[in-house]
Amino acid sequence: MVPTKNSAISKAAYNKAPVLWLDCKRKLGVTIDYPNPKSIGADRLANAAAVSELYGCPAIVVDFGTAVTFDVISEVHSYIGGVIAPGLEAMTNFLYQRTALLPKVSLKEPHRAVGKSTVEAMRSGAVFGYRGLVREILARIKAEQFSRKKVAVVATGGYARLIASQVPEVGMVHPHLTLEGLRIVGNLN
Repeated sequence: MVPTKNSAISKAAYNKAPVLWLDCKRKLGVTIDYPNPKSIGADRLANAAAVSELYGCPAIVVDFGTAVTFDVISEVHSYIGGVIAPGLEAMTNFLYQRTALLPKVSLKEPHRAVGKSTVEAMRSGAVFGYRGLVREILARIKAEQFSRKKVAVVATGGYARLIASQVPEVGMVHPHLTLEGLRIVGNLN
């Protein structure tokens, strides 16, 4: 899923097992209705395959990885696009690296919205801010694509439990959805 690591993976698997690279040309269990399918990341395709198989469609996957991605799968099980926003860690690391006085913080549930220290204020901004980001983007996707339709919304990735478990619009937190998608696509191919 990280193209710069492909050669290391191929080398490690040499003479042990064939490597199946996930891309838009594989059987996914979903179709793709997107102008440039080759530009869709393997992780996003794996998430689409998994949510379609495990939760049904229409569906939205919110993946809290290096970036926060929203992948949209239509009621006819077709990947139709998504949203990409900066990831939580990328944002907090940016603040630490690019400001003179802000520290590096570990992310966890804030005690209150108004922080009584710089670290508490940063945690509040990150956690509550990203919950707001998730709510707003989900509302817009639903209004544009699925007006008056029931939509499966599944969160995955490293910060899914911290952020999405407190967002009522998210129906399920499945931390390893991407790995499930890899398994599903592997079995299909």
